[in-house]
Amino acid sequence: MEELKKEEQPSDLENKCNEYLNGWRRAQADLANYKKDEAKRFEDLIKFSNEKLILDLLNVLDSFELSLKSKAMELNPIFTQLESLLKSRGLEKIKVEINTNFDPNFHEAILNVDSELSSGLIVEEFKSGYILSGKVIRPSQVSISK
Repeated sequence: MEELKKEEQPSDLENKCNEYLNGWRRAQADLANYKKDEAKRFEDLIKFSNEKLILDLLNVLDSFELSLKSKAMELNPIFTQLESLLKSRGLEKIKVEINTNFDPNFHEAILNVDSELSSGLIVEEFKSGYILSGKVIRPSQVSISK
C-alpha cells in the first residue's frame, strides 16, 4: 500500500469532509429560510392583492353612507350588503370617537379648528378610514382641536 502524501493525511481529509458538510448544512439552512421568506411574501401578496379593488369600492361605500345620512332608507340593505361583503374580505372600519386623541396611524387631520376641547382631540370625522387585514389602507379624515 502506498503511503499517503502529507496533504492527503487522514486528519486533513477529515477536516475537508467536515468543511464540506458544514457548508452543505449552511446551504440547507439558507434554503429553508429562503422558502419561509418567500412563503410569507406570497401570503402578503395574496392578502393585499384586492387592495386596489377595495379602494375603488370604498368610493361606492362612501356614497351609500352619505345617502343613508340623508335619510334615503331604501339604500340601507344595499349598504349593509356591501359593507358585509367587504368585511368578509378582511376590511374593517376604523372607529372614530369625538373627543378622543388624534392618532396619525389611523387618522388624517384635514382641519384644525378652534374648539372648547383640549388641543389634539378629534372634533369631527369627515370620511371613514379602513383597515385591510391589519393594514391601514385609508386613514379616517378628521378635524382636530387646536
